[in-house]
Amino acid sequence: MPKLKETLSSRERVKLALEHKETDRIPIAMVCSGINPPAMKTLGEYLRRERCITVNDYLSPILDIKSVGPDYIGPSLESGKDIWGVDRKPISYGPASYSEIYYYPLKDIKDLDGLDKHTWPRPEWFDYSVIPQRIADIQSQRKFCIMIANGNILETSWYMRGFEQMLMDFLLNPDLVHEIMRRVADFYVEYFRRMLSAAKGKIDLAFTADDIGDQRGLLIPLEMWEEFIKPHHERLNKVIHEFGAKVIYHSDGSVMEAVPGLIDMGIDVLQALQFSADGMDPLELKTRYGESLCFQGGVSVQTTLPFGSPDDVKREVKMLIKTLGKDGGYILGPSHAIQAGTPPENIVSMFDTAVSYYPY
Repeated sequence: MPKLKETLSSRERVKLALEHKETDRIPIAMVCSGINPPAMKTLGEYLRRERCITVNDYLSPILDIKSVGPDYIGPSLESGKDIWGVDRKPISYGPASYSEIYYYPLKDIKDLDGLDKHTWPRPEWFDYSVIPQRIADIQSQRKFCIMIANGNILETSWYMRGFEQMLMDFLLNPDLVHEIMRRVADFYVEYFRRMLSAAKGKIDLAFTADDIGDQRGLLIPLEMWEEFIKPHHERLNKVIHEFGAKVIYHSDGSVMEAVPGLIDMGIDVLQALQFSADGMDPLELKTRYGESLCFQGGVSVQTTLPFGSPDDVKREVKMLIKTLGKDGGYILGPSHAIQAGTPPENIVSMFDTAVSYYPY
């Protein structure tokens, strides 16, 4: 097929890709990523110097997905505290900082009765009526693919309990794990239902997440994931699909072993694609699962973007497009947040190549 002229809207481009159909160029997005402040500063300086434009001028015509959400109208929250009662504070990594958890509100809970003493968030703490206007405002600029977020059920649970404690609970206190995750999932199911209902069919993607892998493999045995985590995502995914939206699911790390189960639980797009992790191979992913699964991300923020050359980035982008984009099914982007110290030339090389290269 000859390459199409770039005449598709962002929404059309993404929808075609997710239907495994040809597009005018590869869709591009920064899902569960972004550019950290120091890297954003150097990118801005580079673009002003080399092209006389701002970062917004550069990225706005390129990115195809935008997010919307409701307004928080619930009880007043203390600075640093989220709706789950988790407290965070900034921890410096040198040129900037990350917001890190320092208080886990469920860390001392011993049994199910203790959960009732915790203040659990309620879906009615949000005003969903603002969503249609927010979508209209976005679409008045350009016809974007619209996404909502953020159904991270396991992560929300361990944010309250503590990561190490939650891992021990899987073995030593499984009833407590089941109940915490049930309550978290109940919230997200209704929260997403209300967002999707308010949007009246104008939401294309629903972002869900749970990091279930590290650099070497799964964080817990697959059988444990099947028992404790998968059923809750199945419930959430079912609601999302009832409204005609597709599920884009994020996990870092080496997750190849879990991909069949992720497909079975109802995800449509696997996001992050940390190919520097053990066993994560783009060709194997596409060959084995490309007919039933789409992909987003993949350009390495661990290796190529921070430590490669612009030509290295160009080669990786072309490889990912040729491999994952064949017959549709791929949205290109960085595998996670672009970190401080990443050369701006490499960031520009990623986006420039993605916009111009379409070999099909």
